[in-house]
Amino acid sequence: MLEHITDHRDGFRLGHTVITDHRDAAERTGIGVAVWRLKAGERISETFDNEAAWLLMDGEVTISVAGKAYEWSRTSLFDEHPSCLHGPKGTVLEVTAKTDAEFTIYQCANEADFPIEKYEPDAGVDEPRGKGQVGGTCLRFVRTIFDDTNSSPNAQLVLGEVITMPGKWSSYPPHNHPQPEIYHYRFTDPRGWGHGELDDDVLKIRPYDSVRIMDMKTHAQVAAPGYGMYYSWVIRHLPAKRYGVPEFAQEHAWTMEEDADFWQPKGVTL
Repeated sequence: MLEHITDHRDGFRLGHTVITDHRDAAERTGIGVAVWRLKAGERISETFDNEAAWLLMDGEVTISVAGKAYEWSRTSLFDEHPSCLHGPKGTVLEVTAKTDAEFTIYQCANEADFPIEKYEPDAGVDEPRGKGQVGGTCLRFVRTIFDDTNSSPNAQLVLGEVITMPGKWSSYPPHNHPQPEIYHYRFTDPRGWGHGELDDDVLKIRPYDSVRIMDMKTHAQVAAPGYGMYYSWVIRHLPAKRYGVPEFAQEHAWTMEEDADFWQPKGVTL
């Protein structure tokens, strides 16, 4: 199906790989997602031709932008907070890979200017959403890297990460929003898998998959037992409606109540 992108299950080659192209008229999300893998010692220079965010997935790098250099490193998506550079069209970014390294890159069309921002691990927060919810089955850690609370009103992207516990749900209860979104997935183990929902369609998610979320479709995720599931989530604001709080499926909203009454087997400790 159009929404489920499964072309990269064997992983990503060195260099630049496009997953979705925001410049393609057929790309209904208007969001570009790409992966750039560098080998140790490689140096690249890029001038943004649109709004873009570079998120370090793995490796040790030096990035230089606007006359300043920063040392970044990351060895675990699951246990370490993100480093990310977000800038407008015209931003010049230089990257030197001290080790093999990987970035995911998120883009959208935007001619407006706004300040270049860097987001680093010391400012990161693991927000424990779903803690205690329906027996602890929905605990996940959400890392909102930037949104309208800490980026410019001229920016058109929102970016974050979710860490889904093995055997548990995230993006729950199912919710929707008019703004287009893309999820990009990784797992703690190459054998890992999970399920993603788009309304009544259930997708079997494997490492390196991506999913387009459009047309106000409700979405929720679950990781298979034994496998932690990571996904980055990128949303594009709409001109007349910027992203804020999603709308939860009314029939399942009761699960967010602190004292929600749900069935559990008698005499069994979960």
